[in-house]
Amino acid sequence: MTARRGDTAHERLAAAFAAENAASYAYGLIGVRLTGTAARDARDAEASHRARRDALVDPLTAGGATPPPAAPAYALPFPVTDPAGALRLAVEIEQRTAAVWRAALPGTTGDQRTAALNGLIDCAVRATRWRRAAGATPVTVPFPGTPG
Repeated sequence: MTARRGDTAHERLAAAFAAENAASYAYGLIGVRLTGTAARDARDAEASHRARRDALVDPLTAGGATPPPAAPAYALPFPVTDPAGALRLAVEIEQRTAAVWRAALPGTTGDQRTAALNGLIDCAVRATRWRRAAGATPVTVPFPGTPG
């Protein structure tokens, strides 16, 4: 879910919550296709996405709302059958999650804006690491969270 112009900060944070749920799900599938350091990095990424999701519970419930539930499963953009596909999915997940955090920035202030910026930065850095692990070029993108 990507926030649209005119969405409230609450709706944008709810979209980030949903994106973090989807990222956590994807890393469960990514990690089983990787070994060694890459598998450890996938576990760390999953834990980071879960922690970021959990940190959104209080801001979302502060106004009496309920965070959106996780889906039982999420559709992947392509099949993941080997380590190369797992690395490609990790990059894709980080790019998509970065886009949701970037969309949250304009409608947030204070601690919520800090959380959105940190989410964007975290995803951008992790995407760069996955691109490097995959041997993809360029390793970085000019404006993380925007369409290429």
